[in-house]
Amino acid sequence: MKQPNWIAPSILSANFAKLGEEVDSALAAGADIVHFDVMDNHYVPNLTIGPLVCEALRNHGVSAPIDVHLMVKPVDRLIEDFAKAGATYITFHPEASEHVDRSLTLIRSLGCKAGLVFNPATPLHYLDYVMDKLDMVLLMSVNPGFPGQAFIPSVIPKIQEVRTQIDVSGYPIRLQVDGGVKLDNIHSIAEAGADTFVMGSAFFKTPNYHDTVTQFRSLLG
Repeated sequence: MKQPNWIAPSILSANFAKLGEEVDSALAAGADIVHFDVMDNHYVPNLTIGPLVCEALRNHGVSAPIDVHLMVKPVDRLIEDFAKAGATYITFHPEASEHVDRSLTLIRSLGCKAGLVFNPATPLHYLDYVMDKLDMVLLMSVNPGFPGQAFIPSVIPKIQEVRTQIDVSGYPIRLQVDGGVKLDNIHSIAEAGADTFVMGSAFFKTPNYHDTVTQFRSLLG
């Protein structure tokens, strides 16, 4: 069964000079979960933030779920670091782990929710073996590494396919989409079966976060 819709602002597009305030404002405006992009200049060609920033947000007083998307290789050491730093969800790319089942089990053993991330051209066959260990599936609708990219339309049937797999499984797995999510496509993304919507510049580059949330929710129904 599809989960309630969540809006997930990606702090990669926030003003890092006042990150705590930015996250507070996003949550006060009605966002549901904080999306936290971790890039290592190895798995993807960019370098962003680590567990100390996650811990700083918790120490600042952020109590909402923090959704850590690991675009790193290897993943297991950072899984432990982010669990200690206060992550709620930890998701990773299956091709970045030597042992996908072991990494998912590690995340859950540390008290976090676990998820897999699929790039636009990554096949979904990994899901056949680990649905019972998943709390989230994240489908990238851009190639990872840089913010501000355009949505890749061919991901829509992939969303539909994963929605069917989740429904058949009977597990309460969230289906998240990240990359180029905007006012002009969020309805079709939701119609395809997504329930968690990552927004970077479409959220943090707008003048009024409350109005932005209201606009997006009106399109989600």
